[in-house]
Amino acid sequence: MTVSAPNKLAALLEKTGLFQPGQVEEVLARQANSTQSITDQVVNLGYAREDHFLKALATAMGLPYVRPGEMAIDKAVLERLPTKAVFQYNVMPVALESGALRVATNDPFAPGLIDALRLASGLRVRLALSTAMDIDKAAKKLYGVGAETLDRMMADNRIEVPEEDFSKQDLSELDQEASVVKFVNQIIWEAHKDRATDIHLEPQEMDLRIRYRVDGVLHQTPVPPQLKRFQASIISRIKVMANMDIAEKRLPQDGRISLRVHGEEIDVRVSTMPTVYGESVSLRLLMRSSGLIGMDRLGLEDRDAQILLKLINKPHGILLVTGPTGSGKSTSLYAWLHTINSVDLRILTIEDPIEYEMAGVNQIHVKPEIGLTFAVGLRHILRQDPDVIMVGEIRDKETAEIAIRAALTGHLVFSTLHTNDSAGAVTRLTDMGIEPFLIASSVEGLVAQRLVRRLCPHCKKPWEIDEAFLKSVNFPLERLGEGVIMEAAGCEECRGTGFRGRTGIYEILVINDTIRPLIVSRASSSAIKQEAIRLGMRTLREDGWTKALKGVTTLEEVVRVSEEDEDLVPEEG
Repeated sequence: MTVSAPNKLAALLEKTGLFQPGQVEEVLARQANSTQSITDQVVNLGYAREDHFLKALATAMGLPYVRPGEMAIDKAVLERLPTKAVFQYNVMPVALESGALRVATNDPFAPGLIDALRLASGLRVRLALSTAMDIDKAAKKLYGVGAETLDRMMADNRIEVPEEDFSKQDLSELDQEASVVKFVNQIIWEAHKDRATDIHLEPQEMDLRIRYRVDGVLHQTPVPPQLKRFQASIISRIKVMANMDIAEKRLPQDGRISLRVHGEEIDVRVSTMPTVYGESVSLRLLMRSSGLIGMDRLGLEDRDAQILLKLINKPHGILLVTGPTGSGKSTSLYAWLHTINSVDLRILTIEDPIEYEMAGVNQIHVKPEIGLTFAVGLRHILRQDPDVIMVGEIRDKETAEIAIRAALTGHLVFSTLHTNDSAGAVTRLTDMGIEPFLIASSVEGLVAQRLVRRLCPHCKKPWEIDEAFLKSVNFPLERLGEGVIMEAAGCEECRGTGFRGRTGIYEILVINDTIRPLIVSRASSSAIKQEAIRLGMRTLREDGWTKALKGVTTLEEVVRVSEEDEDLVPEEG
């Protein structure tokens, strides 16, 4: 129903019982001079939460309050309202009742809403109330991301892939006329809102699957069933944005896109790979500002933070961070540089690619196609009078040798290696052909790290102790008294996953006078790690147990990302 008379509207709002004297008049006065809905005004003024207001309003108006995402909505119901109307009015058809269509909205007072929905559906319309977030989530789940854009493409029956450079347009202002452009932008925009780090477009035999990686875990994104029809055009649009050769579909390609989302710069690394059913496209989203964090946000325990601070403030030597792809190594390197960055230090980096731009730091981008490799760049950096050097990754013997020479001639060098644990970095360097005595004399510390998902603070709950599980993962039962282990539940804030954000678990091996002889004598990484544990080093698994006991993450997360320590207990004597 449409309520226009101010006195009737005021009476309805008073009937909710949520307002103090004068507040209803304030809401109506503001709404009269604004394009915002009554619901938005109530929420923005802080008078009530959206769900509380709509539940009370539903009771006052004699309407049902629904949560469309939790309802089993028949496909025939969804088909009665065009996709364009669903997204244009932010509504959701939820049921057919005696020839009338029940439609959920968060703004029952919107002028002309019922008439517009009646014209679009050809049915009588009855309203139900629901929050904007619930309606939006249900629409994307049931119709698919970008469904209204694909509907327009189906209606036009033509695909346009303009060559213009839209890359610097703010994606939060989605107003492009070209449907393919808009759809690609919507995919990236939704990924950004979901805090995704990667987007994967994967052609299947009958559909085009789109998955987002959020907090390190892949989630399939609902997409309209007709998306496969536009696969070639969507992939071509991404390749145009990344300055790739759209005609080359037989070979892998790499590219880069620079975007603006709500005023924030985003770099997108694009990789294409030919598969049986077409080109698979992976997009890595890099937020330039999000990498510039301090040591306090890495998730280090106080003891580990003090050890690391000493290492990154040494006048010379190599500090290596190890772990698989996606374990947060680059973020740690930037945090170290951010911590020590000052006007009296000359810091140079050589990276592939430059993930985050840092003020006051001279950053070099590797370009192998013109001969600027890590080794070549590093050799020239040494002539630039640096105090601190950051090498994105040590990939070969030549780069490792130059880094070691830099450390031995009075420079502090930060870099990364792909190994499973801290002690494994020694074996990796030896395998590259580096002499053990050079490793022992130049490397000051080795940091292994992994990322675990943080429990959502809004819904986490105490875990019911399961001793059988604790024994199966070799959890030290004597530590149970140190804190309360929590588990994931799932709520609106975390989109039902139980997790929100990630933090690191760490293993810091300091190369001291006890460890150096082991390196020189080519001791195994297991022997080096055992000695480090005897000297007080905490393993990745132990640091994970600590975070689980503090309620930061779950035991399952720790087990998922870290390896068993059972073979690394130091022997007696």
